[in-house]
Amino acid sequence: MERRDILKGSLAAAGIAALGATPVMGDRAIKPPKAKLRICSREGCIPGKTLKEKVDNLQKWGAAAVELNGGNLAGRKKEITDALKGTTIKVGAICGGYSGVLISPDKTERDKAISTLKETLTAAAEWGAAGVIAVPAFNHHKQLVGKEARAALIESLKPIGEHGAKVGVPVMLEPLNRKEAYFLRQLADAASICRDVGNPGAAMMGDFYHMYFEETSDQGAFMSGGKYLRHVHLGSIKRKLPGQDARSFVDGFRGLKRIGYQGCVSLECGCIGKKEVEIPKSFRFLEKQWAEATI
Repeated sequence: MERRDILKGSLAAAGIAALGATPVMGDRAIKPPKAKLRICSREGCIPGKTLKEKVDNLQKWGAAAVELNGGNLAGRKKEITDALKGTTIKVGAICGGYSGVLISPDKTERDKAISTLKETLTAAAEWGAAGVIAVPAFNHHKQLVGKEARAALIESLKPIGEHGAKVGVPVMLEPLNRKEAYFLRQLADAASICRDVGNPGAAMMGDFYHMYFEETSDQGAFMSGGKYLRHVHLGSIKRKLPGQDARSFVDGFRGLKRIGYQGCVSLECGCIGKKEVEIPKSFRFLEKQWAEATI
């Protein structure tokens, strides 16, 4: 039994006690809205020669949304609009699509990240995306560390968040595992940064693949994200489709249900076997795990 499995029950219980599953105002318990399972996928994970074919496959298999690559959104306006037309598929999120480094020691790089993220947020508003995903720095980037990195990130996120609030699309911080990004690794840290930014244009997300290595409890991690959690990535232990190895999503889904999560859970992973066969099977697996996540 792994350490995360031993600890997750007690930590989840502690998270529930600390956060409160049903906040109280006066003598009335305020229950969160009922969570929904809204399956989504990165566009590159879905088979199809065109975005239209990919979107049609997502709808056929029961998905709710597509997650778009962030590059050249303005230039792809007709392609994206035409692909979504006549379907029930929404834009779940935008992944990347900016340059610069938010915690670079070089202010020019930080300013570049601020300006290009603002541009991507504006473009994302065209389709009502839930947010634009951003990583403060990957391990290969030159970057500030410790308190200086956190202070620089908050300083950068304030104007980005203000712009996001104006256009109606937040920037979403993504914690990664230490092999990819050492600065921001846990959901609670991302939530505390959003709190300190202090405007509704700053949000965060979680990724089951990275959480497996960095969190002791999926449920506790999502509960620590609370109101700042807007998007979730799905991947197994080996970053393959959910259901293709021993990775369970039940504990995490319990956490999403406890906070009344309304966002998408989106494939960001590889596939063992034919995608046309395995992805629908994975969607059914996720539906089963969601049903098992009773609270």
